[in-house]
Amino acid sequence: MKIALPSRQNMIDGHFGHCEYFTVFTINDSKEIISQETVASPAGCGCKSNIAYVLADMGVSLLIAGNMGEGAVNVLQNVGINVLRGCSGDVKETTLKWLEGSLTDSGDTCHEHEHGCHH
Repeated sequence: MKIALPSRQNMIDGHFGHCEYFTVFTINDSKEIISQETVASPAGCGCKSNIAYVLADMGVSLLIAGNMGEGAVNVLQNVGINVLRGCSGDVKETTLKWLEGSLTDSGDTCHEHEHGCHH
């Protein structure tokens, strides 16, 4: 399985649509990280870009994020990527916490700084 995290300086970026890049971890059947790669963040608003399709084409099935708008959540879920919101911290440490089963989705979506991403 592959997990993607919107990133800035190896930390989860609190703003999905404005992250520097995406960190993608490949996880084996033993729930171990076996590889890490970086995907450049496209220009423009996260949900209006093609990033959901790029990540889905790579085989990403989970996105661990800080905050994101409902439009971005919907776009990701429509291409088969589950979303876990409300996370912060080091991307690798956060991924390891998820693998241990100690992270849950906050259910929060960003409303304070809409970027016209709603469909």
